[in-house]
Amino acid sequence: MWKEFKEFAFKGNIFDLAIGVVIGAAFSTIVSSLVENIISPIIGILSGGLDFSGLSYPVGDAEIKYGLFIEAVINFMIVAVSLFLFLRLLIRMKLKKEEPAIEEPEEKPLDTKEELLTEIRDLLREKP
Repeated sequence: MWKEFKEFAFKGNIFDLAIGVVIGAAFSTIVSSLVENIISPIIGILSGGLDFSGLSYPVGDAEIKYGLFIEAVINFMIVAVSLFLFLRLLIRMKLKKEEPAIEEPEEKPLDTKEELLTEIRDLLREKP
């Protein structure tokens, strides 16, 4: 599964990209809310009250807000994993539909000559 995820995340084709853009746009507000309202507070609790959105580094009059970048990376990972799992499910469903059913060939009735030859063969096998 990890190998498939790496191939998806780093070597995707146009079809994967198009689906990723559409689904990513549709779920971006949900994912952002999940990260901001659930995941970040849980990580903050586990790390002793650390709030990513407040993390920054002042440089003169400017401020580098690397905490917001961390939240964006978490957003990306959630979107990438969910897209990967969704596409994996779609591909498996597609493969199941495309697999042709294996049909056993119909046995043709033997004509008289073939039946006689089969009997002769069987009788010859029985002789020591």
